[in-house]
Amino acid sequence: MAFLQDPPQLPHPYRSDRALLALLDRALPAERRAALDADLDALGDYAQMAWQRACTTTRRKPVLTQWDAWGQRVDRIELTPAWQEGSAMTTRHAVLAAGHADSEHARLEEFARVYLYHLASEFYTCPLAMTDGAATAIKASGNRELIARVLPHFLSRDPATFWLSGQWMTETTGGSDVGNTETIARQDADGQWRLYGRKWFSSAVVGEAALALARPEGAAGGTGALALFYVETMDGARRKSELIIDRLKDKLGTQELPTAEIHLDGLPAWPLGELAHGVRQVAPMLNITRSWNAICAVASMARAISLARDFATRRRAFGRPLIEQPLHAQTLADMQADFEAAFALAFEVAHLLGRVEHGAASAEEAAVLRLLTPLAKLWTGKLAVKACSETLECFGGAGYIEDTGLPQLLRDAQVYAIWEGTTNVLSLDSLRALAGDSLGALRHATGRWLDGNDDMHAASAIWQTLDAAARWLDQHASARDTLEAGARGLAFTLARCAAAALLARQATWSKGRGEPRPAAALHRFVGRGLDRLVAPDAGNTASLLS
Repeated sequence: MAFLQDPPQLPHPYRSDRALLALLDRALPAERRAALDADLDALGDYAQMAWQRACTTTRRKPVLTQWDAWGQRVDRIELTPAWQEGSAMTTRHAVLAAGHADSEHARLEEFARVYLYHLASEFYTCPLAMTDGAATAIKASGNRELIARVLPHFLSRDPATFWLSGQWMTETTGGSDVGNTETIARQDADGQWRLYGRKWFSSAVVGEAALALARPEGAAGGTGALALFYVETMDGARRKSELIIDRLKDKLGTQELPTAEIHLDGLPAWPLGELAHGVRQVAPMLNITRSWNAICAVASMARAISLARDFATRRRAFGRPLIEQPLHAQTLADMQADFEAAFALAFEVAHLLGRVEHGAASAEEAAVLRLLTPLAKLWTGKLAVKACSETLECFGGAGYIEDTGLPQLLRDAQVYAIWEGTTNVLSLDSLRALAGDSLGALRHATGRWLDGNDDMHAASAIWQTLDAAARWLDQHASARDTLEAGARGLAFTLARCAAAALLARQATWSKGRGEPRPAAALHRFVGRGLDRLVAPDAGNTASLLS
């Protein structure tokens, strides 16, 4: 019989993930593990089932039906099975609610769940992130009426009462520059605020609620005059008639996620707070969604590498398995080292976020979080694309075949660098964070993370690179255009330094338990260089773009 290649098998995503298990062993009190382990084990089971389902069934996309057979506007969206299962999985395993528990460990426990659920959910985690962000923004607003009405739904453990929230910020005129928002908020004769305008990129339009930016009628132009409004989308079982779905986006990836273009034609709305400074009110939401982005990016890396490693044990070439081919093994090891560093950075953001939210963090930790949040988001987003692309190469031609499920990994990964701020937008955010003493706080934290680690080469490289970054900032402090032109290189440098120091902390802890892999990852990651600083040349740039 002709040869048939065994396809890759997905190991249990929780039981086989040594990075996650070691993190939880180190960072969580033992008494919190029992309930968490039960949820994580079940989510790992679900992830294996979802992978098998994806490999054996025809892939589906959401379908929008705008009119029923009798000419009535219905804007009904049919969802994939994973999306239909989303509310039950989320509430059963506290994927979202865990992050709002009364503990400094709440965010770490939440994001461990997110990490395992993400790919199996077919990006149902996108509206979960926005719901999490909306809950956080509403808490921060102090609007007692909204808090009482909305939070029990957003944080529900019962699928019958669980609500999703969208995030309606992007317009055709705006993108990242939300100051160009054209949506108008107008009060009717009864004093009810209503929104009128077009939102060009509306993920989670299937949700029951959303937060939206709009300009109160008569307000001045610019960003500062925008207000943040809460809206509800459903009238019983039907979508409100003032919310009109123009079409679903045909996207490169995340195709199971129904992203829509919508019109708002008098949709009732309630301001979160003052009728201005809406972007400032959005800030707590962005910090949350960017953290979700980083965790989901490393989840994609973990899935890609897991499949590539498994396949390398099944595929033989030139007389032996790929895993025994020196160059292929080198490639896999490089990917693993990048992943372990990215994992350490993303989950440190989760850990610090929980501590800051519950008042357990020092001022230094809060400053580090302000810097690491944009750094983790931008760097892991880029790394996920790289890892998924490399994974496709590891499968050769099979990696380019649609029904293996592998091309979807790469297409989906591309969203991480775009959603919630592109790499350049996040690099500029990092510069703003550095305007305070965030770099000094990062240096102090780095000293703590390196304490006790015996890899002197890694420690020296980290400190030398941090010194180079500080000199670069001082050198260009008075030249704003030069600072901005080099912001991406600076951000990548600081992200890599922080990740290396955090990996060193994990290596120190793991060495005492006979686990050498984090130390090996640290050695390899640092050995490939930390410095990504650039010396911007405006003349050269102008010549190339002329």
